[in-house]
Amino acid sequence: MASSFPRCIQDEGDDQGEFEMYRVQGTLREWVTRDEVRRFIFKKFRDFILAYVNPKNGHGDVEYVRLIKEVVSANKCSLEIDYKQFISLHSNIAIWLADAPQSVLEVMEDVAQRVVFDLHPNYKKIHQKIYIRITNLPIYDQIRDIRQIHLNTMVRIGGVVTRRSGVFPQLQQVKYDCNKCGSILGPFFQNSYSEVKVRSCPECQSKGPFTVNIEQTVYRNYQKLTLQESPGTLPAGRLPRYKEVILLNDLIDCARPGEEIEVTGIYTNNFDVSLNTKNGFPVFATVVEANYVAKKQDLFSAYKLTQEDKEDIEKLAKDPQIGERMIKSIAPSIYGHEDIKTAITLAMFGGQEKNVEGKHRLRGDINVLLLGDPGTAKSQFLKYVEKTGQRAVYTTGKGASAVGLTAAVHKDPVTREWTLEGGALVLADKGICLIDEFDKMNDQDRVSIHEAMEQQSISVSKAGIVTSLQARCSVIAAANPIGGRYDSSKTFSQNVELTDPIVSRFDILCVVKDVVDPVTDEMLAKFVVDSHFRSQPKGANIDDKAFNESQEESQAPVGLADSKILSQELLRKYLTYAKLNVFPRFHEKDMAKLTKVYADLRKESSRGQGVPIAVRHIESMIRMSEAHARMHLRQHVTEEDVDMAIRVLLESFISTQKFGVQKALRKSFRQYITFKKDYHGLLLVLLRELVNNAMRFEEILSGSTQMLNYVDIIVVDLQAKLKSMKSLIWRPSFQALNLKPGRSWMNKEKSSGIILQMIDDDKS
Repeated sequence: MASSFPRCIQDEGDDQGEFEMYRVQGTLREWVTRDEVRRFIFKKFRDFILAYVNPKNGHGDVEYVRLIKEVVSANKCSLEIDYKQFISLHSNIAIWLADAPQSVLEVMEDVAQRVVFDLHPNYKKIHQKIYIRITNLPIYDQIRDIRQIHLNTMVRIGGVVTRRSGVFPQLQQVKYDCNKCGSILGPFFQNSYSEVKVRSCPECQSKGPFTVNIEQTVYRNYQKLTLQESPGTLPAGRLPRYKEVILLNDLIDCARPGEEIEVTGIYTNNFDVSLNTKNGFPVFATVVEANYVAKKQDLFSAYKLTQEDKEDIEKLAKDPQIGERMIKSIAPSIYGHEDIKTAITLAMFGGQEKNVEGKHRLRGDINVLLLGDPGTAKSQFLKYVEKTGQRAVYTTGKGASAVGLTAAVHKDPVTREWTLEGGALVLADKGICLIDEFDKMNDQDRVSIHEAMEQQSISVSKAGIVTSLQARCSVIAAANPIGGRYDSSKTFSQNVELTDPIVSRFDILCVVKDVVDPVTDEMLAKFVVDSHFRSQPKGANIDDKAFNESQEESQAPVGLADSKILSQELLRKYLTYAKLNVFPRFHEKDMAKLTKVYADLRKESSRGQGVPIAVRHIESMIRMSEAHARMHLRQHVTEEDVDMAIRVLLESFISTQKFGVQKALRKSFRQYITFKKDYHGLLLVLLRELVNNAMRFEEILSGSTQMLNYVDIIVVDLQAKLKSMKSLIWRPSFQALNLKPGRSWMNKEKSSGIILQMIDDDKS
């Protein structure tokens, strides 16, 4: 008992001393520079790094010891500290860090350096300094809201990178040579605000001249970014503002122009002579010295897949219906258009790029052209891909010039040298470039993307700069036909102002016609009204919400039918996993089928007047087969993948033909076209055709169909139709519906569903 008494007094003394440390005397910036306060911060932060256990992780490991191991194994020199975790244990020091970051960060980096070099003694041979990066700062500021109160504090801002300078060496520790006596002066520590100047030499007392000792001076990397406000965050009618961001050490080249980023850093000022001469009184230029940079919309950084995610994705890939589910999940708010959804799915997964011994490169990206009538959701599809796809860049035909799509040369305002700036296709490298209103582009501008679409590079020779830029991206373009509407009685080339060289570079052509069909139109209208009804407006009243909730409860059974649709977050994760881990390979046995289909297609294309079939279309089928295999997470291309690719290419080819030629082509290629088609859907199409014929006949006889409640269809006629489509469709359809000879009637109001009542011929 006696021995524990002094320890209690000592603990109380420690608590009292700790309490005294938290009582700031004078200004905070002066307080954190005191030696006893720095020692206190050092101790607390060291305990935090060596003892913090994340309650979310069930393993009980020390969080930052594990992160230090990862930093060392990845050969990095930055340790990321989560601000929210730190503030949960040491709230006062965390607030000091936000309000006086320079002094507190110095102490923290000293702690990190010692801890890392204690745990891994040999690591100091690789990196001499360890930096602390603060993540998850809770307060987010807009660039236009930063004021004088934020000076010398830690801020978190976001925006789009518009310009990036080169990398320059900046002085960190300077040593000077005295030109008179030859002695070395220093080291002097250089900060970002003012230049270090030596007044006199301590050896010979002379006042110079002094020159920088190049060998013993320590430099660090320096780069400047221009960050502009994101277009989505701007108030109505305002121009975007910008702020300069300085990147140092290992943060250089972490973002490039066109990317949307979030910067956590110290908001500081420096004396700018040019501003003072312009304004006539002392003004300071403000910059953000970056501490941590996070990319907002980069798919691979946004979705760091956990082990659970990988297990869920692999389990999902075993579902035999995963291909159909994936296609249904693309733009679920758009009704129908299965062919466009299939094309976009294949383009987003992409084929396998091939590089033959580093000399000859074959592209793996799939290009898609959507051509059709107005109001068929072409632009909506492009906007969906922009939000969902990885590194998607959206542009329009009229707003994009050849230079804007490929590359521009301009004078750098800082160095006054000619520099190269990438256009939309370069920014979309390893992603998707979306071009709307493709037909409105000038011919000269359209020719500039020929090279980018096949060789996937952009060659530049301007202003003495001769180089080649990478543009490894899929191109998804949308265009309108001449005169607004697609005319099936004309050939494809008569319908659209695109030359053969550019059309042949597209792997999939989707021709969308706005066909008048009362049943389909009614279902489409119902779908649109329902989707508008389910979308809750922002300013809704409480009574409206209660009404909507009751309506949603009553409509709950309807929603169960769409349980096959994947969530958009899971879809993005699945895409990321497939692109990173699955690289399908071809089998020789599948080549024979592709060769036969290509030979037949060449024969048909020489007769017809649609799109000419070239060698590129063999490569298109191979790419689509690989994309379909990747969709199922298969490392080898199977016969099913090849059949699907052939079906997509044939539908693309047939849709570009005249209406009269389409029927004959469908008949000759029917064994490929019906692959994985819904047999009930095929039967419904035939049945609807017979109903329309019967109604037309009735209209000719009686002059009107107003009084008609149902239509008689003789089942023998339906059987004859099915037999004409070959036994491939005949068997499954009849097994599914179990039709018997006789007559059927169909209510003309409900012709969208197969509501058949069989009536025996004898009884009728």
